[in-house]
Amino acid sequence: MTNAALTARLSFGPAAATAVIAFTAICFGLVPLFARELQALGIGSAAIALYRYVFSAAVLLPFLPRAREKRAEALWIGGAGFLMGLGWIAYLEAIERAPVAAAGVIYMSYPLFAVLFAWILCRQRPGARALGAGLLILGAAALVLDPQALGAEAAWALLLSVPAPMAFGLIVVVLSAMLRRLTVLERMACGMLGALAGLAPLTLTQEAAALPVTVDGWLLVAGLGVATALIPQMLYTVAAPRVGPARSAAAGSVELPTMIAVGWLAFGEVAGLREALAAVLVLAAVFLAPAVRPGAAMRR
Repeated sequence: MTNAALTARLSFGPAAATAVIAFTAICFGLVPLFARELQALGIGSAAIALYRYVFSAAVLLPFLPRAREKRAEALWIGGAGFLMGLGWIAYLEAIERAPVAAAGVIYMSYPLFAVLFAWILCRQRPGARALGAGLLILGAAALVLDPQALGAEAAWALLLSVPAPMAFGLIVVVLSAMLRRLTVLERMACGMLGALAGLAPLTLTQEAAALPVTVDGWLLVAGLGVATALIPQMLYTVAAPRVGPARSAAAGSVELPTMIAVGWLAFGEVAGLREALAAVLVLAAVFLAPAVRPGAAMRR
């Protein structure tokens, strides 16, 4: 199916598109539910991250761009995907060692990094709103990174998970402001294969198990890949252009309360005043942060 055919079949108005993006955010927020169960089975973080992308990459493989004039942009998004895959390992390590709510607060700091990379790569200087959002996110991080409240190991794991929102912020900028020639499905294909390129070697060299040995384990792998990646990614790709980056980010912030609910309902974690205040600060930052503008100053 071509990119135009996919868009035509899944056509949303602004209100429906916003609802669809919120639904995809809920799907993305369910990742800890699958990941922690796989970690309990002894599966390593690199393998879990690999499984999240492998289904999507297999489906999108036919859409890899072949034209010479598209190669530079393919390398940009492939490189961003490579870093996103590596960042996901750090995120999975964090949700194994720290409360899901705290890991979610750190991960949802990606708008700050998107603004930073838009400044560096696209010469889009941050204004007062971006600086205000950055201060809110730093305040939220200070709340959840307190070693006395979390324990030193959990706080260190959260600190090491910062590459995850950094990589996601980078890929937001690349997708929204640095690609003109690639279709939506070509962008997805390059990004997913870039993630696999980073994760596959680490999966083969990790000491932890790479393959489940039970049927339940394989069902968790399938759920992780399809329910939290392939289906929501397809829906998000079609719906987001209908409402633009700002509303997409706002609707996508539903992922954070979803993660907090997963930690509370599935793992018995207590979401106290500290986590609640940090979540409010991050959600406020998501709404305050300006959208990344298309039409980058960078030329290739």
